[in-house]
Parts: sequence; structure tokens; C-alpha cells
Amino acid sequence: MHKTEPKHLRAYGDREGDGMVQMSFTLAMPKSARAKEAARKFAELHGLRDPLVTTMEECAEGYSYFVVYGQSSHSIDVNAVEVPEVEVPRLDMKEIDHRISVRLGRKIVVVGACTGSDAHTVGIDAILNMKGYAGEKGLEAYKGFEAYNLGAQVENDQLIERAASLEADAILVSQVITQRNCHKENGRALIESLVRRGLRERFICLFGGPRVDHKLALELGFDAGFGPGTRPGDVASYLVHRLCADGEQRVSISSSLA
Repeated sequence: MHKTEPKHLRAYGDREGDGMVQMSFTLAMPKSARAKEAARKFAELHGLRDPLVTTMEECAEGYSYFVVYGQSSHSIDVNAVEVPEVEVPRLDMKEIDHRISVRLGRKIVVVGACTGSDAHTVGIDAILNMKGYAGEKGLEAYKGFEAYNLGAQVENDQLIERAASLEADAILVSQVITQRNCHKENGRALIESLVRRGLRERFICLFGGPRVDHKLALELGFDAGFGPGTRPGDVASYLVHRLCADGEQRVSISSSLA
């Protein structure tokens, strides 16, 4: 088996490979020379050589925010980095609608929401609503999709029941609020509820948000994860490839049995 040669990279600051990085943090100290020195030593303890405190600002009474610049000795073998990614060819709207019409012969039904206490609908709106995001129309604008946006602060059970009643193909969960990893808790709870109800295999489950990637989504039990910068066409392309492939496979199996 061919072994990939290691490729070690260091951080790029003022020049390539110099290892210069910056870190930011807050200390419970009022803004002062003593606080600045504490921040410098704190960065030094994290392995930064010759740390320079470039920013010290009061962020609340008795608290200071710091940005420290310094040199790290660490490097990373980028050829050894492996991470799951959503890898499907990206299709334009016309091709997506054509494939749905020809290969499925019906609309793809998608139900999405911001679950739990999350009240930020910017993500789910960008994917589902007609106006879309970054110059792309949302799934509501596609002829081949029937999209339902349930909005914010939707309980997991409510989302599941609505998806079941609409005979949805896919459930989209958006989580913008991530304090104390509540996005992970909400996402995992949805999947667990689907499993308890015997409905997990009934839906394609997608997870999205600013701190979401495909790896995290898979770990939580979803089929795919979409992070920052995701456009409606990315989600539409994924669903078309999944559903059209599944549909063609079922037709093939049925034909062989006949």
C-alpha cells in the first residue's frame, strides 16, 4: 500500500512557516499593567514564545479581554488529517428539478426548524425560504421541493410529529446557539427520539449551524452536516443524490425480483 509522505506545516504569520499565532481570552482582572503581564504569562504557559499582548480591553467590570501574539513551535502533518465530508456533485436548480421530476416523479418534502431554545432562524431561513442566501433561492423556490419551515424554538417531538404527518423525506435541524454545547444536546436528543419511535430510518436527517460540520453530525447520528457558508443548492444537491439513488436502487431490486 502506498504511504503518503508527511507534509508538516507551521502557522503563517509574518512569513511562511514562522509559527506565529494569536490567541484571545478573558481574565477576571480589571484592566491594568498587572493584568497585561498576567495575560502575557498565561500565553507563555500555553507554549507561545516571546508573547506580545496586542490588545487589552475592559469587557465588563472587573474583566479584561486580551489578544496575544507569539510564536508556536508546533507543526501539523496535513497529509495525516482525515475528516469526513459531504461529497456529492453540486447541481444547478434546473438539473435538480429535472432529476426530481424524471427519477422520482414527485416532490421532495422537507421539514426544518430551529429546535430547543434556539430563536435564531437565519440559518434555516437561508436554506428553506424563497429568498435564500448568497444569491441562491431557497428550497421553496424549487419546483421539485415542498419545504416547510417551522421556525424557532420548536420542540424535537413537535418537529418529528409534523414531519411524520407530512410524510416528509428529510428533517433539517438548525442550531445557532451553541453555549455549553446545547446544539449537541438538542441534536442528539432529536435522533434518540426518532430511534425510540422507530422512525430513524424513515427520514434523512440533516444538521446545520455555525459550529456544525459533517463529522459532528455523523457523531450525533445525523446523515449529514452543513456548516457556515452552506447554500441552498448544497442541501438540495445532497437530497437529490440520496433520494434519486435510493429510488433507482429500489426500482432495480423490484425489477430483478420480478
